[in-house]
Amino acid sequence: MLKPLLIEIGVEELPAIPFLKELPNIEIKWEKILEENSLLCEFEFFYTPRRLILWHPEFPLSQPDTIQKLYGPPVEIAFKDNEPTKAAIGFAKKCGVDIKDLKRVKKDAKEVLYFEKKIEGKNSEELLANMINSWLKRLDFGRSMRWENEDSFIRPIRWAVVNFGEKFLNYDIFSVISSNYTYVHRSVSLDKVYIKDQKDFFEKLKTGGVIIYPDKREEKILNEIKNIEKEKNIAVEKDEELLKEIVAITEYPTALLGGFDKDFLKLPPEVIITSMKEHQRYFPVFKKDDLYNGFIVVSNAKTDDFSLVIEGNERVLRARLSDALFFWENDIKNGLDIEGLKDVVFMDELGSLFDKEIRELKIALNLFEKYKNLLISQTSLTEGELKALIDRAIMVSKADLLSQMVYEFTELQGIMGYYYALVQGEDELVALSIKEQYLPKGEDSELPSNLFSSIVSISTKLDTLMALFSIGKIPSGSKDPFGLRRAATGIIRIVLNEQIPFDISKIFNEIKDEYKDFDTRNLEEFFIERIYQFFDVNPSIIKAVIESKERDLVEISKKIKAVNEIVQSDDFKEVFVTFKRVANIVKDVDIESELLVDERLFESEYEKKLYDRFNEVVKKEYEDYESKLDALFGLKEDIDKFFDHVLVNVDDEKIRSNRKNLIASIYKAFRSIADIKEISI
Repeated sequence: MLKPLLIEIGVEELPAIPFLKELPNIEIKWEKILEENSLLCEFEFFYTPRRLILWHPEFPLSQPDTIQKLYGPPVEIAFKDNEPTKAAIGFAKKCGVDIKDLKRVKKDAKEVLYFEKKIEGKNSEELLANMINSWLKRLDFGRSMRWENEDSFIRPIRWAVVNFGEKFLNYDIFSVISSNYTYVHRSVSLDKVYIKDQKDFFEKLKTGGVIIYPDKREEKILNEIKNIEKEKNIAVEKDEELLKEIVAITEYPTALLGGFDKDFLKLPPEVIITSMKEHQRYFPVFKKDDLYNGFIVVSNAKTDDFSLVIEGNERVLRARLSDALFFWENDIKNGLDIEGLKDVVFMDELGSLFDKEIRELKIALNLFEKYKNLLISQTSLTEGELKALIDRAIMVSKADLLSQMVYEFTELQGIMGYYYALVQGEDELVALSIKEQYLPKGEDSELPSNLFSSIVSISTKLDTLMALFSIGKIPSGSKDPFGLRRAATGIIRIVLNEQIPFDISKIFNEIKDEYKDFDTRNLEEFFIERIYQFFDVNPSIIKAVIESKERDLVEISKKIKAVNEIVQSDDFKEVFVTFKRVANIVKDVDIESELLVDERLFESEYEKKLYDRFNEVVKKEYEDYESKLDALFGLKEDIDKFFDHVLVNVDDEKIRSNRKNLIASIYKAFRSIADIKEISI
């Protein structure tokens, strides 16, 4: 038999960010508890900042009865001379029955003692209290709070409702006894609202200004924004993350249009938008692609007059923008201060930010020498002009960290440097590189827009990696407090985007003298780990390419792409068998040796033909790795005939060695792209 089940956990306002991080797991964890208790059934989960709600339209009254199958010792051990042994007596005692009640069945080709025990399912009401408490304890929001009881949760639990069918169940849930009352929106009432049943619960919340469905709250916000856009002929930037956060902190959202003084529009748009989004949770507004002196605030109030809400939010934003304007004007007067960086410690053992910039400059100049011809072709500037701009870009790149604006809005580092650089007349390339030095900031983040900015960005990240590795600050496990994995992945993305030569082994060795002595192979391995994470292909393909000893990121990418295409072809499995055999036969051959093949030692036409075909393949020029791999795999027929008609491991050492060298030469040609023996399919 089934009855509807409603569970509501009432809390003080949940903080949006930690709640949203755990949100994808909340239903999964309840479902797991249902499964553990043999009560798995369909349910819905709703939430507002003040409540977590689980609703089962149909919930079992009890667990299903189960049959426990118990297998005992083999009959030949259980009885001796038709008398029960200790093994039989012990098994009967375990089953709680007399020996005569035991059955005999076949198991694993042996006759064994057997007993079936019916276990009656427990009543759901006996289980629900522990299930609910277990669910709440499993929810991981990061930090938890302890209040007057011993339990801890993200926020204190203030009330609870457990309604099963017609009954309200009184459970101890984190020291709160569940009852038959809830609370509606604070703007409507602060008193307890008693409920009769589940239908009454949903109706009371609805009339009490609580929209329990998060998708309905989002829909209401978006519809109201759409109406404002149409009425005012404006466009609202609907940031998805901000929208989720607002949905999580409101029970009855209402989108409203507020405004600010046009004089504030002299500030960089990023300053205004950051003040709105990060600090006030406002949506910025645009008109004809330009930032408009307005904003969308989503109120959680339930009222007919929002004028005071709008005025209050306008007043708060005005104060923040006034501060920002003061910082902006002061920073412009002071300019980008390079000397001040000498007094700012980058990290113990690594000197100041000024010292970091000096190291970055040496890296940038190293990269400049590698890419200067490409830079010249892209910019039409001379080598001397570009070199001077690289120098200037690096040396002013961190200066905005000393500005009042970045001190107040740390997320604007680099961005403010860009604007201050333009105001003080720096070259556009220099200004843009300051802005883009921290890109990419995440997996889907944009990349630096040109090679000049890319060199600055790589130099910044590469110094951080080299410097921290040199003092032993290496990420371990899931811990990466300095974002070194993100820095390495950022370099990989930039290099592949620009398609510039970047041999990590060579570059690390070229610049390592600027740091405390450390084994750069550790950093190389760190990058290789990032490569495994970066490419979405069979990991054995990546390993095969890495084993080719290739360390240029662009070439690694090309080889992975080429091998992956070959591996995914329909006939690869058949071809692979042959070349796996090639790798196995020469596993005791020193592949790094010269591998001399003497035609005079050939005894079979199949040796000669394979040798000639192989030479044709390796002497030819190929436009890409795919073409070369196709040609090498095209040797399959000749290799198969060779294996069918030629015995490699003959007694004559010279002939045996000659034949192995021929096969090893083919394997070595493959290994220049990827080590085929590492591929698994």
